[in-house]
Amino acid sequence: MSKPRRALVLAHEPQGTSALVGARLAQRGYDVHDHVVTEDLDRPNDAVPFPDLADYDVLVPMGSIRSLTNTDEIDSWIFEEIEMVRAAYARGVPMLGICFGAQLLAAALGGEVEQAPVPEIGWYEIHEPGGSPNGTRNPLGPGPWFQWHHDRFTPPADAEVLAVNENAVQLFRLGRCVGTQFHPEVTYAHVEDFLTGADDDYLAEHGLSREDLLESLRQHEDRNARQCAELVDWFLDDVAQS
Repeated sequence: MSKPRRALVLAHEPQGTSALVGARLAQRGYDVHDHVVTEDLDRPNDAVPFPDLADYDVLVPMGSIRSLTNTDEIDSWIFEEIEMVRAAYARGVPMLGICFGAQLLAAALGGEVEQAPVPEIGWYEIHEPGGSPNGTRNPLGPGPWFQWHHDRFTPPADAEVLAVNENAVQLFRLGRCVGTQFHPEVTYAHVEDFLTGADDDYLAEHGLSREDLLESLRQHEDRNARQCAELVDWFLDDVAQS
């Protein structure tokens, strides 16, 4: 019997594991390893050594409360992770980058990351880029998809931009790599974990409350689970196999 394919998930904090994405990968026959890069929110530079990429068939960098516009607080590990992404791309390893993970892919492969003029926290629809060449089609549908980010990325010049909204590029593809600015993986419990890193003053500053965010998860959770599964299936069947 052949060994199961293995997926390496890079969870940059304990709250940022693969959730629905990892569950769908497992349903598709992958042995999913969630590697938590930093285990203490108050010690962002204390990192657990990365596993050997050679042991894995797919790489999934997840979100983070950290920023690629401030690498000083994560310089003990972020440049090593950037080199891991570059090595994976050179080897043709399929990669699915989510939020910070998509920004990481963009930065590693020739794009840029900057502070977004408008933070996005909550549910937002996405659409095809206006005037897109060759009839570019958003393969995932409008959503809405859950967002929580203060930065945004410019994809590498040779990437295909598949979806945007008024604030940021939301979905790109480069060869066997996909980056999403949104969080397809979220569940109610997952966002509860996100909220452990957000105090009430931060939420109030952005016109949010814990109760409203969690209630929105109750309303969207079932639909989001379906659309996350469709995203992972598209990534595995159309992108990773290309």
